[in-house]
Amino acid sequence: MKKMLHTLACVSVGLTSLALSASPVASATPTAKDYPSRPVTLIVPNAPGGAIDILSRLVSEQLTKTWGQPVVVMYKPGANTVVGTDFVARSEPDGQTIGMVVTSHVINPAMRPKLPFDTIKDLAGVSLMATSQIVITATPSFPANSIAEVVAMAKQSPGKLSYASPGSGSSMHLTGELLKTETSIDMLHIPYKGSGPAYTEVMAGRVPLLIDPLFSSMPYIKAGKLKALAVAGAQRDPSAPDIPTVAETLPGFNVQSMFGLVVPRATPPDIVDKISKDIASVLATPEFKKRLNDIGMTPVGNTPAQFDAYIKTEMAKWAKVVKTTGAVAD
Repeated sequence: MKKMLHTLACVSVGLTSLALSASPVASATPTAKDYPSRPVTLIVPNAPGGAIDILSRLVSEQLTKTWGQPVVVMYKPGANTVVGTDFVARSEPDGQTIGMVVTSHVINPAMRPKLPFDTIKDLAGVSLMATSQIVITATPSFPANSIAEVVAMAKQSPGKLSYASPGSGSSMHLTGELLKTETSIDMLHIPYKGSGPAYTEVMAGRVPLLIDPLFSSMPYIKAGKLKALAVAGAQRDPSAPDIPTVAETLPGFNVQSMFGLVVPRATPPDIVDKISKDIASVLATPEFKKRLNDIGMTPVGNTPAQFDAYIKTEMAKWAKVVKTTGAVAD
């Protein structure tokens, strides 16, 4: 009996050793050589709809073709993109979960000091994919026709002028706050739950000014329902060259909405580089450029190091604006 038990034990140990030697090591560090070997998830921190949704689907479609693996778009909205970005920060750092980020990504650290993640330490930039213009418009009957005239009005009647935005903490809100800081004027911010109600109020003349993306505002500008005063980017937009920039009145003023990709910080650098290079290749194609231009975006495509540097610079800029104006999030 003892001899039989000894024999069975030896057989069991031998089989276990054989199984272990034949199975892959679960903790092996992933590399770019075989990336991706399975479906990738693209986290969108906003609800479906709008430019970010269109961009996400265009990117997932093209990367699916490039990689030969499905890139699945998953929506995780909430807390001004914090919920979705936190999900990415907590994901396995293997390149299988990529996060879309927008301008609120660089504003939130100043507006929301108790973020569940550290924007720099927990997340790595992959690429700044695209930017889009923000435009300052007014109800048609508004007496001012330029940023200079708006500033003059605000200085004559401090605190009497107001502007609408699609929400506190948005890039549109902070564009207004930066304008206040740069010109030393006092304007009242009126946040709405999205752009829809903001357009209604401004077109009806109940709020004089509106700050929103150019691509969303253009139909109303062309229809004469809104009067364009200036775009917030450093240069005039090719799609609307007649609209001046704020910088033509206030040199150095430059605010644009941004759209980029991030991954968990511990993701192997070679995988981050591969994702970035593959994105850059997609953005460089004439067809993709046209599709982005059609929705009011300008393709960029930069390196992980460049995007990380951009994120740090933008965070510092908005931290200064928030501290100076006392802007708060919803």
